Amino acid sequence: MARMTAAEAAVHVLRKEGIDVAFGVPGAAINPFYAAMRQVGGIDHVLARHVEGASHMAEGYTRTKAGNIGVCIGTSGPAGTDMITGLYSASADSIPILCITGQAPRARMHKEDFQAVDIQAIAGPVTKWAVTVLEPAQVPRAFQQAFHLMRSARPGPVLIDLPIDVQMSEIEFDPDTYEPLPVYKPAASRAQVERAIAMLQEAERPLIVAGGGIVNADASDLLLEFAELTGVPVIPTLMGWGTIPDDHPLMAGMVGLQTSHRYGNATLLAADFVLGIGNRWANRHTGNVETYTRGRKFVHVDIEPTQIGRIFGPDLGIVSDARAALARFVEVAREMHQAGTLKDRGRWAEECQARKRTLLRKTHFDNVPVKPQRVYEEMNRVFGKETRYVSTIGLSQIAGAQFLHVYKPRHWINCGQAGPLGWTIPAALGVRRADPEADIVALSGDYDFQFMVEELAAGAQFNLPWIHVLVNNSYLGLIRQAQRGFDMDYCVQLAFENINCPEIDGYGVDHVAVVEGLGCKALRVTRPEEIAPALREARRMIAEYRVPVVVEVILERVTNIAMGTDLDGVTEFEALAENVEDAPTSIAALT
Repeated sequence: MARMTAAEAAVHVLRKEGIDVAFGVPGAAINPFYAAMRQVGGIDHVLARHVEGASHMAEGYTRTKAGNIGVCIGTSGPAGTDMITGLYSASADSIPILCITGQAPRARMHKEDFQAVDIQAIAGPVTKWAVTVLEPAQVPRAFQQAFHLMRSARPGPVLIDLPIDVQMSEIEFDPDTYEPLPVYKPAASRAQVERAIAMLQEAERPLIVAGGGIVNADASDLLLEFAELTGVPVIPTLMGWGTIPDDHPLMAGMVGLQTSHRYGNATLLAADFVLGIGNRWANRHTGNVETYTRGRKFVHVDIEPTQIGRIFGPDLGIVSDARAALARFVEVAREMHQAGTLKDRGRWAEECQARKRTLLRKTHFDNVPVKPQRVYEEMNRVFGKETRYVSTIGLSQIAGAQFLHVYKPRHWINCGQAGPLGWTIPAALGVRRADPEADIVALSGDYDFQFMVEELAAGAQFNLPWIHVLVNNSYLGLIRQAQRGFDMDYCVQLAFENINCPEIDGYGVDHVAVVEGLGCKALRVTRPEEIAPALREARRMIAEYRVPVVVEVILERVTNIAMGTDLDGVTEFEALAENVEDAPTSIAALT
């Protein structure tokens, strides 16, 4: 048996589990772990500017490719508490990331030592497992258990806290004999699937709601095959966007109060049966549950048993990994297709497509300052089907989901439930590190952009480029819109006269100067006809400089994006499309 420090053993486990990159910030209490990474080798490191940023980089890395697990590292005390937002975001969306923190020596943890905090207790509610390892010999097995838990059942994050003396203690460990633990995934039975398909057969206007669990399970291919075999239209959730291409004849649109299509909501309301796979029935998808469920039967398939019946009781619940369930659904559907017993859904599918062609929102506005709808129209012109979009929250994300197009799984990378401002820049860094060749386009409003703008420096330092579309109305736009219900516009204005940049006419922060000061490139656009040329120039600059390039579009100050409190009560604040010229880059116009 080989003798090594517990930290070195941990690094060997990381390597055996497939980890070759980590995101983090060194510090005194975690330096032994960094020394072990240097000694053992094989793990690249991206130096974040903020430890929360490192956790979101890890998220972006995991979300980009099936099988990835992002790792973030920080020292004791505030490093761990900074990571809590990333752990919450990952936990809410079933994303496995591993956070590793340093800790005070064991003998000093209860003495209010410098930066000693009970991070195990703090992180517990937002992780699958949080542990402070108190025995050096248990370190490699704690890491082995972490990977087992992150991958098994509903995926999610883990935090391992390592006292500095534990990291430095020598133990016996043989990396050559190490093997990852088997992963557990529940699987639907044949009888459950046959019952679900029998219910589908009884329906006249069925839909499949495809959630993020399908993406996590890398099962989009099976979803598409099942939809095509049965002819049943698909409604992806925001987290499931890309499981079926936007231009597929069975893609029926997204549903919800905000990130939705007019035609998607209308189709859901016309349906009489819904098969939900890997979805949570999130409130911004369902709106009022009574409206959502009235007159419909539901089958719910989810990997997490406690999700079944959490929002409403389905007519049939199936606990299963999405890929295992869809494999069985495809198996049964193939047999029925060959036997000629599947219902013909052609008329229903065409009804859904008719709504998709006609129930559109207008995007072609020539206004100056620019209306946000025009930004997404121009993005559709410039960016192709291979583009990976990264976004988090706000009117920018809501409008982006209403107007952009996604054609593949993991090409809309979005933190769905937590929605922390500042997520987009570090997540884009993780996406780029996971996919060095992709066309990556991040989308932010001005406040999301300002929250963690310092992480652009990591993109410059490590040559991790992407195009960042920054739509700037100098407002907390989503909050201002929500304040309409309180008849106020209070504490949400970001505008001020910048004495160093009078040319931006009171919009406050000079984002171009900030971006350039962090070692990146930036372009500012004020007119709609300038948007597409700027996006193309940004693509050229990425190739030349290999740093993030920000395209800032100055928007009108006050915009209200379509949203509401119920699926049949969405308020359309802008004009609707009356012809193709009003929405020239809608899916209807492009197909």
